[in-house]
Amino acid sequence: MVHVKFLDQAKIFIRSGNGGNGCLSFKREAYLEFGGPNGGNGGRGGDVILECVGSLNTLISFRYQQHFKAMNGHHGKGRNMTGESGKDVTLCVPLGTQIWDEKNKFLLADMTRIGQQIVLARGGDGGFGNAHFKSSTNRAPRKTTLGWQGQEMWIWLRLKLIADAGIIGLTNAGKSTFLSTVSAAKPKIASYPFTTIHPNLGVVNIGDDEFVLADIPGLINGAHMGEGLGDRFLGHIERCTVLLHLIDATGSNPLDDWKIVREEIKAYGSQLESKPEILVFSKIDALAEYAVKALQDLFQEEICERPIALSSASGQGVRYVLKKLIDRIRVNIDRQKASNEEAKDQKRHRMWLP
Repeated sequence: MVHVKFLDQAKIFIRSGNGGNGCLSFKREAYLEFGGPNGGNGGRGGDVILECVGSLNTLISFRYQQHFKAMNGHHGKGRNMTGESGKDVTLCVPLGTQIWDEKNKFLLADMTRIGQQIVLARGGDGGFGNAHFKSSTNRAPRKTTLGWQGQEMWIWLRLKLIADAGIIGLTNAGKSTFLSTVSAAKPKIASYPFTTIHPNLGVVNIGDDEFVLADIPGLINGAHMGEGLGDRFLGHIERCTVLLHLIDATGSNPLDDWKIVREEIKAYGSQLESKPEILVFSKIDALAEYAVKALQDLFQEEICERPIALSSASGQGVRYVLKKLIDRIRVNIDRQKASNEEAKDQKRHRMWLP
């Protein structure tokens, strides 16, 4: 079995092709006294194009090649022959890839649809041959122009997985076990911390509905300062509609565990802390029923929210949690549809304005 390494960001250099130069040429044939200019234009340089494909889920291919250059356009030739255009370079990226400038300040593009294409660097136009400058007053021009230079730049590719719901929690909170229980995903599961070292996606089917669930590496106290695996993987749940916060019910202090994760999310920013969150106690099969109830009462008293009790091993509470997730996702879908309809109505209204 071949394991594909996961890479969610890469810095690459791109350069479009230069345009070909125009040609200086005159038609010279026997018995033709006034041949006139016949220099052709230069060909256009190739573009650098990004295309979103569904067959990829990592940027690992950009680890082995970081420079991508399109072909230059060919120079023009005599007999009014235009130079051949340079071939484009198409880079295939997975769904959810964002393109940032070299300094990571400006978002250039966001690849959110399969088949979406964007031209990042346009090739230079070809120069004019002397035939282009022929006029009624200038019958034998000797003027040509050079091809335009292509564009070049360094860019960052950042992959942010597109999922409907994301699982968060400390290490060994049961996130991967839950994902493997409710989907066909097979994440690595073990009893030591940081078993999950890269995000995993799974498709969850519940009745006639389905949604994509993302599992990210566990957080620890100080993750935003670089402790453990850091908090960079939180970027993969920025697009999620709802967060599923798993808390290990067998831990020494579940309330402190909840506070640690919330503080790390707040420190990360990007409005993650404002996303809807469903609190869930995991591993309740290892506790007595009265102990689980006592923990729920404690959370109800401290944060005014009562976590759901769940056991991935026995299946207790799993279906109820999935229904909660799909209800939140439906609300978001309905809200987006209403927003799109409102935008369409406003557009129609503007079209009819005098």
